[in-house]
Amino acid sequence: MDYQGRDGAVSVGGRRGLLEEVTRRLRVGHYSLRTERAYLGWIRRFIVANGKRHPRELGAAQVEAFLTGLAVEGRVAASTQNQALSALLFLYREVLGLKLAWMEDVVRAKRPQRVPTVLSQREMRVMLVQMEGRMALLAQLLYGTGMRLMEGVRLRVKDVDFARNEITVRGGKGGKDRRTVLPASLVAGLQAEIERVQVLHVQDLARGAGEVWLPHALSLKYPHAARELGWQYMFPARAISLDPRDGRWRRHHLDEAMLSRALKRARVAAGIAKPVTAHVLRHSFATHLIEAGYDIRTVQELLGHKDVSTTQIYTHVLNRGAGGVRSPLDRVGDA
Repeated sequence: MDYQGRDGAVSVGGRRGLLEEVTRRLRVGHYSLRTERAYLGWIRRFIVANGKRHPRELGAAQVEAFLTGLAVEGRVAASTQNQALSALLFLYREVLGLKLAWMEDVVRAKRPQRVPTVLSQREMRVMLVQMEGRMALLAQLLYGTGMRLMEGVRLRVKDVDFARNEITVRGGKGGKDRRTVLPASLVAGLQAEIERVQVLHVQDLARGAGEVWLPHALSLKYPHAARELGWQYMFPARAISLDPRDGRWRRHHLDEAMLSRALKRARVAAGIAKPVTAHVLRHSFATHLIEAGYDIRTVQELLGHKDVSTTQIYTHVLNRGAGGVRSPLDRVGDA
């Protein structure tokens, strides 16, 4: 059987016990594995930066110095600095049980408001032509549904409803479920992918594997669900790997970095100067829907935005922004 090991150990000097407790609390709170790794990384860096002293011995001055160092010396983005702060607040509040007055005064870095990068429909078409196989299907799926990258790679077979022409997105941002459109042009490709997943799953079962990770406590409520086809990932990894959360061998979803690399290659081959990430596909989905005349509330629901003000960033395409203004230079010849 093809196995791929993962190192889930965490230790910093004599702080293994503390980091293990952080891990336990994160898993009790059903935080994602990505968040778990990020929080452990920031807490480890914070401890090392302060001479491996126990966080109980540290306070507001050390936290502020650490965050300031990230911004000034590390030149990290505001979102990265805020993630580090969230990790430290989790450590003090949820793990150490300390509700100190200074916690409320720690200021989060203000995220700059950016105009989203959007590909034109022609650019999108030219770029997608440069892709093939599973990466092409996944890129088309993200652009055609507006799903985030991790929502796409975590998609389960059971959540694609061909009869209703819709896809259910489970555990999106904020832990919310939502439904989005199933592009008619992807039906055949997704059905073929499910057939491939089924063949792979049967082979795994025959070798004594075939189990997939289930969220929350579903594995206790439905003990056989982890081996059912419907719960398998639509885009499974090539190899079975060791899950650091419980030490069980499972087939995870594919590595999201594979799509990022494929998009970069396709962008270069298509001669597109704009930076293209998976989130650019989501931005383009929303922008193109608004250009086609769909109301902003519909777009908000498809994207899963909590507040319509978040969706309004895409209204720059409605001839109200710079693109809808005729420069006075172009009117000089009219006089």
